[in-house]
Amino acid sequence: MNFSKNILAQSITDLCFKKNIKNIVISPGSRNAPLTLGFNLNPYFKTYSVVDERAAAFFALGIAQQVKFPVVLVCTSGSALLNYYPAISEAYYSNIPLVILSADRPERLLNIGDGQTINQKNVFDKNIGYSENLNQNDNYYLNLFGLRDNNQDKINKALNFSIEKQTPVHINIPFSEPLYEITNSLSVNTINKLPGLNNQNIKNIGSFRNKWQNSIKKIILIGVSSPEILCKKSIDLLVSDSSLLVLTENTSNVYHPSFCNKIDQLIAPLTNKELKEFRPEILITIGGMIISKKIKAIFRDNKPKEHWHIGIHDANDTFFCLTKHFKTIPNNIISKLYENFNDNGTDYHNKWDLIISKRKEKHKKYLSELIYCDFKVFDYVLKSIPSNSMLQVSNSSAIRYTQLFDIDSSINVFCNRGTSGIDGSTSTAIGAASVFKSNTVFITGDLSFFYDSNALWNNFIPTSFRIILINNKGGGIFKILTKDNNTELFKKFFETKHDLYAKDLCNMYGFEYFMSDDEDKLKNVLNDFYNQSEKPRLLEVITDNDYNQDYLLNYFDYIK
Repeated sequence: MNFSKNILAQSITDLCFKKNIKNIVISPGSRNAPLTLGFNLNPYFKTYSVVDERAAAFFALGIAQQVKFPVVLVCTSGSALLNYYPAISEAYYSNIPLVILSADRPERLLNIGDGQTINQKNVFDKNIGYSENLNQNDNYYLNLFGLRDNNQDKINKALNFSIEKQTPVHINIPFSEPLYEITNSLSVNTINKLPGLNNQNIKNIGSFRNKWQNSIKKIILIGVSSPEILCKKSIDLLVSDSSLLVLTENTSNVYHPSFCNKIDQLIAPLTNKELKEFRPEILITIGGMIISKKIKAIFRDNKPKEHWHIGIHDANDTFFCLTKHFKTIPNNIISKLYENFNDNGTDYHNKWDLIISKRKEKHKKYLSELIYCDFKVFDYVLKSIPSNSMLQVSNSSAIRYTQLFDIDSSINVFCNRGTSGIDGSTSTAIGAASVFKSNTVFITGDLSFFYDSNALWNNFIPTSFRIILINNKGGGIFKILTKDNNTELFKKFFETKHDLYAKDLCNMYGFEYFMSDDEDKLKNVLNDFYNQSEKPRLLEVITDNDYNQDYLLNYFDYIK
């Protein structure tokens, strides 16, 4: 087997191999040639070439989201690295492991006017889990600065940090020319130092168990989570507690008939009196970011007496009343909270469950009377998705509409909620689809889709990949946020009205194109849209942006 002749490249690729880091996403360049050669010459690695660094980073994020293990990003020096920033910040706030390997110029060539150079050291600052800057291996550098070559320790530390903490890390690597030399022998003897154990002993659980079991109003709120975050035993324990209401979102990937999976549908119409009755004594949060703005506002204004968070990552004090963080997996704590449990027989769960049932009936009635619009489109689309698919959703209106509908419990739902940006949703969905073994459906709004259109410039899109583009010719979410939405200023700088369509993009990138602009067409297209095909497919659903926001806002009045 051949190797890059560069010592730094050999150390990095060998340690990635020994730590079973397999997926490598590379953007073309010259300064990163030692890494590009090193990864591609070893048949163990699965390498992807993605030209646009911003799209490449979100593509890698999508892979890491699914495999739950570090994915490597490789880029050349200069501004190429900065294009990774949106995806890195998303990975940081979503606890997704990425390893960013940035090629750099030698130290002596920085800030003297040499080409393609910026200050790359620690460039991601507070929006990344960990950063390392390697020492240059050439004799000039080592003799000039008298530095010991401790690069292997630095590489080990960074890679282990990403594995253990499930977070992005950055390794900046100065490469001197020549960059393209190959050898048939490995010149380094790397030592693979294993990650430490990240277990926390749970102390004094008895006092928390007593509080939990003696409380008569409790809520568990589950945010963005990987599928199977709760085992069946944990779910059964929660269902047995009459004083507990479990609130989930579609991105929680937790389902049970007695759980409330449409939070805004339940809470938006509540009166002030009902909000006080709703307020729990103890709130437990599990998982990551919460989508519902309404539940955040309610718990900030009506704070629970105690807020406990369960999870191995940092706890967010979202409601400004966090009192305890159990830094372990949720199943461990739930089993302990319910040791020797005797249900106290309160009516807290039943009361809210009755309201939830009434809301569901109102929801059905509202849909039956509604004309063709975004709200009705989401109902049709979400019902159409085949079982056991993966659903990826873009941010803004798309993910918020999705929270108002039931989704088949066999479907896993993902969305970039770490920073909630629209910038890389398509790239993330394609990355996830490239390693998912079944169908992937991606639902997106028009601004998010056109913003990330370079995502389609990708040779790794499965033919089973499906995009459903809701094109209402502007950022409809802004019309929901303010009533002053008919001025020219609003249309130009907030709503961002446009006359763009996806057909030409589909022709350029090899997608089969479908279009619907009314209810009957949508029904007919969805009947065959998911069938096996030789190319990935895109369905563009065109709706009228003038009244979509009214139908959504009227919905919450109707279900009261």
